[in-house]
Amino acid sequence: MKVLAIDTSNHPMSVAVVEDDQLLATETLNMVRNHSIYLMPAIDKLFKLVKWQPEDVDRIAVAQGPGSYTGIRIAVSTAKVLADTLKKELVGISSLEVLARNVVPTTKEVIVPFFDARRGNVFAGAYQWQDGKLVNRIPDQHLSMKELLQQLAQLQQPILLVGHLTERIEKTIGEMPANIQLAPRPFAIPSTYQLALAGEDAQPVTDIDSMIPHYLRITEAEANWQKLHPGETRQNYVREV
Repeated sequence: MKVLAIDTSNHPMSVAVVEDDQLLATETLNMVRNHSIYLMPAIDKLFKLVKWQPEDVDRIAVAQGPGSYTGIRIAVSTAKVLADTLKKELVGISSLEVLARNVVPTTKEVIVPFFDARRGNVFAGAYQWQDGKLVNRIPDQHLSMKELLQQLAQLQQPILLVGHLTERIEKTIGEMPANIQLAPRPFAIPSTYQLALAGEDAQPVTDIDSMIPHYLRITEAEANWQKLHPGETRQNYVREV
């Protein structure tokens, strides 16, 4: 199976082409935020390197969120357009799961990937390797870092945090619970090779148009709308993609 994997859900932008579990080529940019400019040229570059035509791809795997609103929309929109135009299979994978997969399957700890969601909050979930499969222990959620650490302290199990502990997050947490350790910084860079491997095992969507990003929180625009219209609800205020 030939897989194109795309992740622009957070600060790094990463693309990979994988064939039958083998990584053929990948490109990651971790110093730019305008992913819409660089994504398609990166895909085209990798196709040329491995001598693929777009029609050669069997499946497209995309990091579906959570993360940056704009970043998620760029990746999911691009993946949907390519899958629909080329008539290829499309798979969405949690961006947090992609990060958790940086940790080797022999790890016994509970793996907790997280992204900075601003204002002392994070996106986080809990995963654990069981019989070679990465199992979701706690669903992906949006919460304060303090609350996350309180939840993890109650598990009474060794916890491995995977993510970039920014200064603004670090200022809010105080002392780290004894059962929690932070993985080295390189583990915080998502791997689209791992995204592709996860995408090979996942079930493709049956309706490409129905795939939507996993934001896990309302947008600022929606929050402002709710302030101006107290007590009112508006279905599908944000058309995700």
